[in-house]
Amino acid sequence: MIRTHGLTKRFGSVLAVDDLDLEVDEGDVYGFLGPNGSGKTTTVRMLLGLVLATSGSVELLGQGMPARAAEVLPQVGALVEGPAAYPGLSGRANLALFDAMGVGGTRSDRARRVDDALDQVGLGGVDGRAARAYSLGMQQRLGLAAALIRRPRLLILDEPTNGLDPQGIREIRDLLAGLNRQGTTVFLSSHLLAEVEQLCNRVGVLDRGRLVVQDRLDALRGPTGRLHVRTPDVAQARALLDGRIEQVDAHELLVRHDDPARLNRLLVQGGVRVELLAPERRTLEDVVLEATRAGSDRVAR
Repeated sequence: MIRTHGLTKRFGSVLAVDDLDLEVDEGDVYGFLGPNGSGKTTTVRMLLGLVLATSGSVELLGQGMPARAAEVLPQVGALVEGPAAYPGLSGRANLALFDAMGVGGTRSDRARRVDDALDQVGLGGVDGRAARAYSLGMQQRLGLAAALIRRPRLLILDEPTNGLDPQGIREIRDLLAGLNRQGTTVFLSSHLLAEVEQLCNRVGVLDRGRLVVQDRLDALRGPTGRLHVRTPDVAQARALLDGRIEQVDAHELLVRHDDPARLNRLLVQGGVRVELLAPERRTLEDVVLEATRAGSDRVAR
């Protein structure tokens, strides 16, 4: 669905995106991560043809961009940086105007698409207020509705939950998961690692314009080689595992060990009651922090 090859963008002397090879397959929910100034938004703009690459190539839906934009973009929903709307028009009027420039159909078809998009993002009961009077969260929902109104095969979203409260974030996460189950591929740039961890199956991490990680999330969150052991017999377990314990509290130990079955057998044979024994796994935060370097904030985006 998305392929880039050697994608590079310079702004004068600043190298914003450096030799980027993205691979997003049909059916993915792809999380695009990285520190501020790492080049994420510049990349999203190049994917959509809003910014021209200095070198390299972009393919969306198997077509070259921006050369085939007229064929590709009607099948792509996008929200980049922030929602765009005519501030003097209502949300419904904004969507009707946007839809009129796109798919076509009868007036009733267009009205139904507008209603469906508003319902999907939780604005079904919106009144006739002008968009300028919307809260930031409502504006973000309206931007998402505009991205969804053409029922796209591919969604490209830059910080889609910006300005939403926790309930709103959960609603959008559930919405994107449901769309993906129905066949929509999602490319999601976000700072909310917890949301990406719950939603995405693949991630890419950008650092200073370079792609430093690209893999399936379950592979990245592999075991660390340490095991969590919960037991009421902490003192007894410590005596058995002297030298292997890396962390301990009142009821749980973190043990460096490569064989859970053998560790469990050792504890049980030593009279330790084991309530839980599970491998420690890396979090997405661990992955991102290990892959990126401190101080990557830059002017270029």
